[in-house]
Amino acid sequence: MKLRVTHETRYDYAPAVQTAQHMAYLQPLNGRGQRLLQYSLQIDPLPSQNRQTQDVFGNTRCYFSLQTPHTVLTVVARSVVVTVDSSQPASSIGWEQTRELFRYRSGVRFDAATEFVFASPLVPRHSEFAAYARPSFAPDAGVLAAAQDLMQRIHRDFTYESESTQINTPALQALAQRKGVCQDFAHIMIACLRAMGVPARYVSGYLLTLPPPGSVKLQGSDASHAWVSVYVPDLPAGARWCDLDPTNNRSGWHSPGADYVTLALGRDFSDVSPIRGVIHGGADHTLSVGVTVESVASDDQASQASGPANNEEQAPSPGQSQSPS
Repeated sequence: MKLRVTHETRYDYAPAVQTAQHMAYLQPLNGRGQRLLQYSLQIDPLPSQNRQTQDVFGNTRCYFSLQTPHTVLTVVARSVVVTVDSSQPASSIGWEQTRELFRYRSGVRFDAATEFVFASPLVPRHSEFAAYARPSFAPDAGVLAAAQDLMQRIHRDFTYESESTQINTPALQALAQRKGVCQDFAHIMIACLRAMGVPARYVSGYLLTLPPPGSVKLQGSDASHAWVSVYVPDLPAGARWCDLDPTNNRSGWHSPGADYVTLALGRDFSDVSPIRGVIHGGADHTLSVGVTVESVASDDQASQASGPANNEEQAPSPGQSQSPS
């Protein structure tokens, strides 16, 4: 599937911002079941500095600096990505075996997945996560089967409700209230997997959606999305991460489906916020975000879609970064 993504962010400041430094994670990954054909990033006002680097997780990030006063900042990322559908891989390794692989032993070769076993800024360790996860992790259960069961339980037990949480709502609170948005569900599932000793990471991206029957899809009506990737050690080297989306109860190898676009990977949302930064001035500001995901056919026909949207974007408080739903 060939998808076109437009992600437009606008900040309005009062009074004017004097100087600013920002970091953007808006370039889709090239790999993991998708191929990046085109990418551009338009920033207004024009930055005095603008450079791209790769972070420790392999994501491409853009640092830009604004050294002149401004009351409006707009950042528009445009991408064209080719994705492929992927079925669930066959795996027989148990979750206990997986857990044992990541117990510390002197002299054992380091596995990069180890970093995704530990707590991270937005995914703490807590006995409540282990208690919720435990029914999915029966003795001798396969790690992938257990993760899928956990995904299905979160999808069934939790209510998707936009504005029920904020960007800084702790995962433990979202677990207690049994409602939230895709970022909350991803953080809860990651916390549960790590509580059982299984490496899990946060995936940010987009999902192709369709408007209700009889309606026309509006430009900017989509939003960013978030899901989970779990480590499965008995899969081929270089392809040991499987994706699971508890918001929509979908899973697959490399991605939950061809209608997903992977943007960035991290320990949790704090690693891959689409835009974050530090400003001098601009005490009050408003943020507006518009995302459009379209299927690009050979004759550029109208968009296609699958799966429920469940991904309205939250507006962060002043000084905070964008959040997926």
